[in-house]
Amino acid sequence: MILVLRALGVGDLATGVPALRALRAAYPGAELALVAPRWSTPLVELTGAVDRLVEADGLGHLAWPGPPPDLAVNLHGRGPQSHRMLAAARPHRLLAFANAEAGHRDGPRWRAEEHEVDRWCRLLAWYGIPADRTDLALRRPTPGPLPTGVSIVHPGAKATQRRWPPDRFAAVARELTDRGHRVVVTGTPGERGIAEAVARAAGLPADAVLAGSTDVGELAALVAHARLVVSGDTGIGHLATGYGTPSVLLFGPVPPAQWGPPPDRPWHEALWVGPRLPADDGGLHPALAELDVPTVLAAVDRVLGAAAGRGVPVPRRRTPVATGQ
Repeated sequence: MILVLRALGVGDLATGVPALRALRAAYPGAELALVAPRWSTPLVELTGAVDRLVEADGLGHLAWPGPPPDLAVNLHGRGPQSHRMLAAARPHRLLAFANAEAGHRDGPRWRAEEHEVDRWCRLLAWYGIPADRTDLALRRPTPGPLPTGVSIVHPGAKATQRRWPPDRFAAVARELTDRGHRVVVTGTPGERGIAEAVARAAGLPADAVLAGSTDVGELAALVAHARLVVSGDTGIGHLATGYGTPSVLLFGPVPPAQWGPPPDRPWHEALWVGPRLPADDGGLHPALAELDVPTVLAAVDRVLGAAAGRGVPVPRRRTPVATGQ
């Protein structure tokens, strides 16, 4: 039994896929259980690497009823809290970054500026498990009742500093519509108000607003069969990378070198004007404020042009992920 901790968001799970696949390849006969939030189950299934999901909403007490796992792997953070959460399951061995406070000293050192994908691949490599940082593709789900071939505008982000102004998203959506795109606006339930404001300003119909009406599996299906994604530095951008869907991602506080798509895939473009001091009031980050609508539309033209004629590898599905404690 291998117990892996990654109890974070959509982008976090997507960037952990190469590491999860590396563990699957290194231990093909072992059951791999992932500690993650229940809502992530559809996305976990799309990785093709996990056998069972153990529910956990962030860090805290881990209700682990089984025998001690042979191996526990911390793909969540550098500790000590995440280390201790896994240690409570009494694994025979823990793979994690070195953290003296947690009593774990045999792992590699943490690098704050490292790309999130590389971070976990390096952790496993330190323990002799090779990982391919380019192995980011997700299984392509059927679209179901959702529209296909749409261009997705996603104006929300968890942090206010990472949100490009809604009026600029609306201007992009309006121009895309004029060019013949069918535009939809996505987001979380808490971002529905922003999505509706963008749609109104862009002149989109009410049914173009999908914010709050899709779970993570449906959002993945929407992205997998989309024409384009335009968003900030947030989870949907990583779904676009996983499906090879052309994307333009707008970065502000955090550079693409830490969270952006692979730079050798020109159908994904991360726009960033460079480091800037944050706004005094905690509002829109100055690096995002400097990105204007023509810059974003020019990037749209480039990624759509680059996407023509190339294929996207998709991994085969393993057995469905079981859920439980």
